[in-house]
Amino acid sequence: MLSEYQYLTDGIEMKQSQKSNRMSFLPTCQTEMEERGWNELDVLFISGDAYIDHPTFGAALLARFLENKGFKVGILAQPDWKNPNTFCAMGRPRLFAAISAGAMDSMVNHYTAAKKIRHNDAYTPGGIAGKRPNRAVIAYTAAVKGAFKGLPTVIGGIEASLRRLAHYDYWADKVRRSILVDSKADLLIYGMAETALLEITQRLDNSEPLDNLRRIKGTAYVSKTGLDNAIKLPSYEQVSESTEAYNLAFKLASKQENPFSAKALIQPHGNRNLIINPPTLPLGTIELDQIYDLPFIRQPHPGYKEKIPAFEQIRHSVTSHRGCFGGCAFCSITHHQGKTIQSRSEKSILREIDALKSQNDFYGTISDIGGPTANMYGLSCGNPKAEKVCQRPSCLHPDICNNLITDDQPATRLLGKVRQIKGVKNTFIASGIRYDLLPKQQQYFDDLLKYHVSGLLKVAPESTSDKVTAVMRKPGAQVFTKFLEQFRQHSRELGLRQAVVPYLISNHPGCTLEDMIEVALYLKRHRLKVEQVQDFTPTPGSLSTCVYHTGKDPFSGKKIHIPRTAKERRLQKALLLFHKPESKSDVLEALRICQRNGIAKKLFD
Repeated sequence: MLSEYQYLTDGIEMKQSQKSNRMSFLPTCQTEMEERGWNELDVLFISGDAYIDHPTFGAALLARFLENKGFKVGILAQPDWKNPNTFCAMGRPRLFAAISAGAMDSMVNHYTAAKKIRHNDAYTPGGIAGKRPNRAVIAYTAAVKGAFKGLPTVIGGIEASLRRLAHYDYWADKVRRSILVDSKADLLIYGMAETALLEITQRLDNSEPLDNLRRIKGTAYVSKTGLDNAIKLPSYEQVSESTEAYNLAFKLASKQENPFSAKALIQPHGNRNLIINPPTLPLGTIELDQIYDLPFIRQPHPGYKEKIPAFEQIRHSVTSHRGCFGGCAFCSITHHQGKTIQSRSEKSILREIDALKSQNDFYGTISDIGGPTANMYGLSCGNPKAEKVCQRPSCLHPDICNNLITDDQPATRLLGKVRQIKGVKNTFIASGIRYDLLPKQQQYFDDLLKYHVSGLLKVAPESTSDKVTAVMRKPGAQVFTKFLEQFRQHSRELGLRQAVVPYLISNHPGCTLEDMIEVALYLKRHRLKVEQVQDFTPTPGSLSTCVYHTGKDPFSGKKIHIPRTAKERRLQKALLLFHKPESKSDVLEALRICQRNGIAKKLFD
């Protein structure tokens, strides 16, 4: 039994330990600020996600980045937007508030493709839903403006980035104004924000007025005046009334995404102009290394008592690069991270793995080393002159660009070095691969199958209908079939029981019931079963969403079938899940509608 003295001593030591643990994190309340000896913050970060001090999460990464530059920053995670006092928890920041909805658009986070409310949130302790508002950027900005009169507000993150122009909103089923206009924020940062955020912070710190901060790359602002040499888009009023104007605006904007040659965009909203400056330049390897070498704790804030599902998924993963040159129509990664692959050095990645090994909860398995697409690590354009003026939305579709360097040596060399690290038993690739690159990356393919598949390899053909994959900007069935055959043959040769898990999308623009029946037959023929289906959700900023809204391809003007009715959406989804007993009646109805009753036996036998 402990003596009274021992009890008190142990209690003091425990409190000191807890304080020391908290001090490793960025402050989240007044007490934690005081423990650092701070009277005020320079920048207050507000996020719709829980605070996880891990480079995968934008608020933590950017806050650590500014901290490293000498600024006092704090994170207000998932504040109660209905209570103004919540936003005053760390007082008024000296420079500005940086506001984000979190890692997901709040409407995507809250609602399914069928517009039903989700009952969980992976970015919240315990997976509890409802800890952030709908249209979180707008709600948080309004709350900050109410709490701190006159404080500059800067919005960013995926929600702000992809809603920077007038955009179709699936949940309201209408075109909404730019989120910068609706939120009344002072500035919007789009894309990966380090460069623009640092410049804003430094210039405000030097007492420059906000009006001087209007030509920073990667930002947007609202002005009563125009801008010389900007590309003028159809106005909000025009795009909200005319699908032709909407398509034209999308087409014009998409041609100004190359950071090396883009011009500014201007889109009138009433009697004011939304001005989008050109994108920031991609970060170099040294710059990227410096960011990922920052002192992340790689854990949720110790104030949380329940597990955070999103963290559990990535806690033992490592980001190797940013960007994606795939250009898939339904994906917004290129619009946010850019087309240029920005890769970390081997040394930086290996340093992070060494830090990961020292964690008490690490037992030898790295769940992923990758980025948006794992086998794009180290790849680049081999023609710098062409790259500076390139307007191809994809380096892979409709075929692989001749200028693309597809050398798999950087990735295979990196994975080989990771396999040699003492204490690392397994290293898996979970972030997805582009199987249409693998014919040019044979060594990577061989090593992937031999060492880095956990039994199931997730790939995303999205459809096996060539007509549909053409709309998606994805490779067709022939490419996927060849990959599947090689995967199975090579796995057999290695004596490994491994399988492919295909990700498929139902109800994507261009897909009819007839197309989906053919997809179901393909799955049956090739002995594939889909356990989960991604039902197409028109998310802001993507080409597929533009097509969904207008019914036409904005580049060719071709009309495209859009599955809109609840019935068609239900039947398409059921066809992908034809092997499940609960799908049988819907599958039979789809076959009857398409007068294909005769193939029911093929599907169900």
